[in-house]
Amino acid sequence: MSTLVLALLAGAVIGLALGALGGGGSVLAVPALIYLLGFSPASATTASLIIVTATSATALYAHARDGNVAWKTGALFAAAGVVPAFLAGAAAGHLPEVALTTAFAVIAAVAALGMLRPSSIEPPDRVRPVKAAGAGAGLGVVTGFLGVGGGFLAVPALVSVLGLRMKQAVGTSLLVITVNSLAALTARTGTGGDLRWEVIAPFTGAAILGAWDGKRLATKITGATLQRIFAGVLLAVAAFMLIDVIL
Repeated sequence: MSTLVLALLAGAVIGLALGALGGGGSVLAVPALIYLLGFSPASATTASLIIVTATSATALYAHARDGNVAWKTGALFAAAGVVPAFLAGAAAGHLPEVALTTAFAVIAAVAALGMLRPSSIEPPDRVRPVKAAGAGAGLGVVTGFLGVGGGFLAVPALVSVLGLRMKQAVGTSLLVITVNSLAALTARTGTGGDLRWEVIAPFTGAAILGAWDGKRLATKITGATLQRIFAGVLLAVAAFMLIDVIL
């Protein structure tokens, strides 16, 4: 199968997951770039940031049009993550590939387990600025190091720490992800290795289009079923990556 076809298929699947679940789908971008398209871990995390930024910005527009973005709250949350994302993005290029792959596999497994064991998220009685800043900074570090959007971390944080409604949290998380991804990309300028734009461009385009189809898919299959299917795939990918590192 040609590289172009693989890029289009992988992008479409990841876009479907993003559109249907509202977050978490971008976690599959890095392993797809490494194992299907031959990117090194460092190049894959940088390329993933490009894909995540473009896809999140497009989805943000759609959510903003529906009034589901808390701009002021999201901007403050994102601001806490900008410097950590920048620093983590700069540091990631100097980490051994084994460390990057292992860290990514662990984060993917954590995301999958969180989807398999959903817990009820209660809004706080009052917003705690220090806790909110810590959550925003933590998300920035994850985005900068591993090249993932972190919607699976951002949405629960925006609900439980800042008290947003779920729909607002999903839309606002896209603002946070876009800002953090841009900061991490800025830090990685010139250090991302071989960025093959002939692969990244079709991958990104397919992901954006797939996200729109994912929204329609979500109306036909229950969210819980979609989450379980995606979590199973994510766990399998995490296990494969860990085995690959060990062997």
